[in-house]
Amino acid sequence: MKEFNLNTLVRKNILSLQPYISFRDHNEFNAPVMLDANECPFGEFNRYPDSSQKKLKNKLKELKSLSPSKIALGNGSDELIDLIIKIFCEPKKDAILMMNPSFAMYAFYAAVNENEVLKLDLDENFEILKDDFIKITQERDIKVFFLCSPNNPTGNSVQDIEFFVKNFDGIVVIDEAYIEFSGNRSGIELLDKYSNLIVLQTFSKAWGTAGARVGAAYASEEIIRFINTVKAPYNVNSLSQELILNLLDNKDKLKENVEKVLEERVWLEKQFKTIECIEKVFPTDANFFLIKMKNVEKVYNRMLEEEILTSKRAPAIPDCIRINVGNREENEKLISVLKRIAS
Repeated sequence: MKEFNLNTLVRKNILSLQPYISFRDHNEFNAPVMLDANECPFGEFNRYPDSSQKKLKNKLKELKSLSPSKIALGNGSDELIDLIIKIFCEPKKDAILMMNPSFAMYAFYAAVNENEVLKLDLDENFEILKDDFIKITQERDIKVFFLCSPNNPTGNSVQDIEFFVKNFDGIVVIDEAYIEFSGNRSGIELLDKYSNLIVLQTFSKAWGTAGARVGAAYASEEIIRFINTVKAPYNVNSLSQELILNLLDNKDKLKENVEKVLEERVWLEKQFKTIECIEKVFPTDANFFLIKMKNVEKVYNRMLEEEILTSKRAPAIPDCIRINVGNREENEKLISVLKRIAS
């Protein structure tokens, strides 16, 4: 990796952009009369949320052992992905790199921003071929590389992830939406070593609060400063901040959720082995399975008729369906239906 200079990667207009700063959120008051933001003086949630999410970042500081200045919060990880592309990728000029197959929103937000999307095809085990990675990064000028680990929709974790961080001259984003189910060490441990690294995590999966839409980015103070400059002023609402704050006071809930999911994951995998229409169950580090089916269209449509919603992965992964781990009642219904289909 060349000597890293963040300012050479950031779009020029972003370098000079001034952030929106809420005077209220950047000062301390004892009993203020709030007549500054044109809010209604009546109502339970009549005030704008804390634009800098101070309380929530201080809670995450304890959990992640990171300074709040190295934390940015978003309206889900999706918003953070969008912001990262906007910060570093010049429309109609720059390119991103992603694994193929992987999370579709990397390509979506790049397309919205008119950036080229380059894809690294994974091998038969859904691993990145290092030679292919080196080749494409030497041949093409790429600003941002998205690494999803564990990967969605394949379920496996990226091996030797540090190799890709240290051998990439742009920004590397490790998306760890499913990290809690894997038992793997987080890329957060690499932040002090690599200033080109951003780690994304979410409260949507293991924490069980997808409806709250809260994601987190962990990176250097410089990168976080740019994210906070570009984000909307009140991007995480008061209800969501309050919900996550209460959740962080009860970390046992996370442990309980993960243990239950892993228990159900083991049970489901055993059941899948007994079902005739299932050709292969791919190894998973996440809360879902990628499953190769015989007569995949028939299986998918029959499950749909029974109101079992799954994710068909064709054409990217032929003959495969992604099925996430439910509770025991949901999982028993799934297995019952699959057995009927196979009979």
